[in-house]
Amino acid sequence: MLAFGRQILASQPFSQLLGAELTQLTADGACELRLPLRPALTQQYGFAHGGVVSYMADNALTYAGAVALRVPVITSEFKINYLRPAVGEGLIARSSCIHAGRSQAVTRCDVFAVQDGVEKLCATAQGTINVLPAPKA
Repeated sequence: MLAFGRQILASQPFSQLLGAELTQLTADGACELRLPLRPALTQQYGFAHGGVVSYMADNALTYAGAVALRVPVITSEFKINYLRPAVGEGLIARSSCIHAGRSQAVTRCDVFAVQDGVEKLCATAQGTINVLPAPKA
């Protein structure tokens, strides 16, 4: 499962630009995505930019939904709560599936900032992941 997930991540140019790494993806949908923080990913106060934190949540939510639904998927919506500034050497997003039906899954994700080896919760998100419609002939 992890090798397949890494192949998907490698095919995403934006994920490659950011430097994201998929470190866990299990058959039950547990996902862990990591991202080293560098100055180019921060905002004017030195925190990880909210868009970067949001990317981590969105991608991790989608992985959890894809494993649950077992087909190509796309995020249809998600909500994120920023709890504290994301400061440190990196970010970790951990997600899981709350519920999966035939055409959509509801997933949740926590995003942690890592500083000096200590993880601090900086955001939490919930999303709806939908089955990607088949291309029209």
